Amino acid sequence: MKSFSTGLALVIGLLLSASVSAKELTKVIEYKEGETMLEGYYAVDFRHRNAPKAGILIVHDWKGLGNQAKRVAGELAQLGYAAFAVDIYGKGVRPTTNEEAGKLAGQYKSDRKRMRARIQAGLEALKRESKLPDTKIAAIGYCFGGTVALELARAGAPVAGVVSFHGGLATPTPADAKNIRAKVLVLHGAVDPNVPPAEVAAFEKEMNEAKVDWQLVSYSGAVHSFTNPDAGNDPSKGNAYNEKADRRSWQAMKSFFEELFAPAKKS
Repeated sequence: MKSFSTGLALVIGLLLSASVSAKELTKVIEYKEGETMLEGYYAVDFRHRNAPKAGILIVHDWKGLGNQAKRVAGELAQLGYAAFAVDIYGKGVRPTTNEEAGKLAGQYKSDRKRMRARIQAGLEALKRESKLPDTKIAAIGYCFGGTVALELARAGAPVAGVVSFHGGLATPTPADAKNIRAKVLVLHGAVDPNVPPAEVAAFEKEMNEAKVDWQLVSYSGAVHSFTNPDAGNDPSKGNAYNEKADRRSWQAMKSFFEELFAPAKKS
């Protein structure tokens, strides 16, 4: 009897251990924009895979789809969302140096039609996989990805909201803000040299003139890439991790999503 009980306890322990270590269903998803093959990363918690709270697009920084975007997908999955880290550059296109990344990101920044087509393809891929409607989808982006997320909104995508983490705010077509249907949240490093005060002021003017529902939060002492531990800890270089800004901005995003996707109140 004792050996049976011990064996049963061992089996139960193994099952519990497996359930704890396999919380998320993750998979690579191939999809296309035109003739270009793209490769994104999808994550959803097993407990919510049939009924996620909402779907979240995640747009990578200038180095392409990598560990940060995948980590964020996992964290959003644990919060009950279906998360899809999109691929703007194309399958296998992953810059390895800042010079390569700058050149590639610049190609999309100078061709907003192409940028919008790539993020729209990611939106359609998430909708196919999650079976969620536009009203249950939001987009977030980091650095270059923040610019892309805002451009999705300017294109008039019927998503519920967009969030930019230390992203560029400028656009060659500010009049397109009239197309924005999403609520907008910008999480900005107050001393980010890559997004100077003049760019912030122009963005605020753009949003106000288009009567967009928008928010901008500035974090003191934070420069570019403040959510990325790989950015180092020297703000004088213009890119640096800031633990406090990272934590606060994540909480701001969570509160924003809670507002966007709150269950409808019963009458």
